[in-house]
Amino acid sequence: MKFTVIGCWGGYPNADEASSGYLLEHEGFHLMIDFGSGVLAKMQRVLQPEEINGVILSHYHPDHIADIGVLQHARLIQGFLGKKTECLPIYGHGMDEYEFSKLTYKEITKGIAYQSDQTLNIGPFAIQFLQTDHPVPCFAMRIEADGKSLVYTADTSYKEEFVPFCNGADLLVCECNFYKHQNGKNAGHMTSYDAGTLAQKANVKKLLLTHLPHYGNIEQLKEEAADMYSGPIALAAYQWSVKL
Repeated sequence: MKFTVIGCWGGYPNADEASSGYLLEHEGFHLMIDFGSGVLAKMQRVLQPEEINGVILSHYHPDHIADIGVLQHARLIQGFLGKKTECLPIYGHGMDEYEFSKLTYKEITKGIAYQSDQTLNIGPFAIQFLQTDHPVPCFAMRIEADGKSLVYTADTSYKEEFVPFCNGADLLVCECNFYKHQNGKNAGHMTSYDAGTLAQKANVKKLLLTHLPHYGNIEQLKEEAADMYSGPIALAAYQWSVKL
């Protein structure tokens, strides 16, 4: 599996960047995980809209889905220009019927509801879910292929259920919207201390901090997470990638 960051900012994108969006590739299959503001523009330096094989969404906050509409129009327009593509499946939870209904657009995209208590198979990927602690229904994902695994926490405050869910993962893509001295629980987000704690308890092989705050020195997040986690730590950035 190859994992590439397209967007990594929490809430809204920094100038010329994007909020949550990640590309996962394996055996020629291209899966986008979340599709927030700015993702479509940044993605096109890596992958074209008509090359996406599937999209999966953790939840329906704008910083995770804002560019779904323009992705639908991009696929529509590329079709007019002769690049005919199959209907794109967009997977999301069905707990918000209104937001879920917008995932289907003409014959361009089709919303497919995943069941959080069942393993979902998309292309070469097997995906398991864990509901997070966030103000709206949101689901973390453990994605596996060919014996490799990554966990994407999506948006959440810390919860002990993450430890077995993340156990032994090759990569933990962990939200880190707050610094160690802060309390993210009421907002439904983790601190650098939480991220490091989870990575250490779950014995993951690498920690990637994402959903980054717009203030402070974000390098400090790595230092604070390292107080708890002894493995390698990276800060998410556009086109940061790793092959698992």
